[in-house]
Amino acid sequence: MNVRFPTCLLILALGAAAGPPPDGPPPDRAAALSRGVNITGWFRYPASRDPAALGRWLSDAAIRDIRAAGFTFVRLPLDPALMEDPAAREALIAAIGRLHQAGLAVMTGPHPVGWRLEDSAADRGRLHRFWRDVAPALGRTGTGRTFPEVLNEPVFPGDAAGWQSLRDAVTAEIRAALPNATIVLTGHDWGSAAGLLALTPSDDPKVIYTFHFYDPAELTGLAAYRPGLDRGALAALPFPVIDQGGCGAVAARASDAATGDLMRFYCAQRWDAAQISARITAVADWARRHRATVVLGEFGAHAALNAPARLAWLRAVREGCEAEGIGWALWGYDDIMGLTVARPPSPRPRLDAAVLTALGLRPR
Repeated sequence: MNVRFPTCLLILALGAAAGPPPDGPPPDRAAALSRGVNITGWFRYPASRDPAALGRWLSDAAIRDIRAAGFTFVRLPLDPALMEDPAAREALIAAIGRLHQAGLAVMTGPHPVGWRLEDSAADRGRLHRFWRDVAPALGRTGTGRTFPEVLNEPVFPGDAAGWQSLRDAVTAEIRAALPNATIVLTGHDWGSAAGLLALTPSDDPKVIYTFHFYDPAELTGLAAYRPGLDRGALAALPFPVIDQGGCGAVAARASDAATGDLMRFYCAQRWDAAQISARITAVADWARRHRATVVLGEFGAHAALNAPARLAWLRAVREGCEAEGIGWALWGYDDIMGLTVARPPSPRPRLDAAVLTALGLRPR
C-alpha cells in the first residue's frame, strides 16, 4: 500500500459451468486464497533489518492465531532493497516455511517506494533484478502454496499498454525460474479495479489477477490524498449514507470550508453497500468474460474512522466479495487500516474482535 490507498484482495473462483481456463491454475490454489491478511511490516518496514531479528518478528503462536481466526493466506509485501541481501532472502524463505506449516498460503512480491517504472530504465532493471534474486529462492518453498506477485500497484498513468509490456517481460522471467507457480498479475492505475478492467489478459495460463479497493477514499483513508484537512471531522462520516441531510449535518461541523465541502461531496454520493457491490460485480464480470481468477489483494479502512461506519464498510466489501464467490485480503495485520497490531508484534497479539466479526471470522 503506497501513499494512494489501495483496494481489497479478491479471488473470484469461477463457477463450474464456466469451467477453468485450459491449463489454468488448479482450483485448490484459488481456494487457498479465500480469506487473507497483509502482514505489512515484516519484510517491508521491519523494526530491524538484521536477519536474526527478521526470523523472530512474528512468533509461531501469533501465526497460529492468524490461522485459527479463519484466515487461509497472508500477503507479504517485500522491500526490494532488503531482498538484495542474501541473508534477508533466507529469512523470507524461512518465514514462508513457518506460514505454510501453520496451514497458510503466501502471496508475496515487491512493494517499491519511489520507483518510476514508466520512464526509468534503471528502475525497470531493479524490478528484473529483484525477480532474478527472489524467484529461484521462492522455488524452494513449494510453488503450490506460494504465489509470486509481479508488482504492487503499478502506476503507468493512462498507459495500460506500457504496463502490460513490462508485466509480460517480468512474468516470463519469473516463469523461467518457477515453471509451475501461479503468478499474480494486476492492472495499472495503482492496481485499481479500473486498471484491471482496462487490462488485456496474459497469454500465460497459470496466472491469477488482483486489484485493490479503498473506495471511497474520503471515507476509508480520511482523504489522505489531500493534505491540510480536518481529519477529525472526516472520521465522523457515516456509512452507509442513509440520510443525506443527516450526513450534511455532520459535514457542517468541519472546522474549515475545504473539509466541509469535501464531506458534502461524499454525502451527495450516497455511498452504501449496493455501490460497493456494483464495483465488485464489474470486476467479477471481467473475470467471467476472460475465464480468469481474480483476487482482491487489499482493502481496509482507517482505525480513526468511527466504528459503526468502519465496520459496516468492511462488512459490505467482504459480503460483496462473497456474493460473487470472491476471496479477499485485509490491509493489514499490522496497519491502521486493518487489525492495528503494533510493529513489531508482541509474542501473541490480540486481534481486534470487532474487525474479525465484520470479516465473518472467529475472534479469539
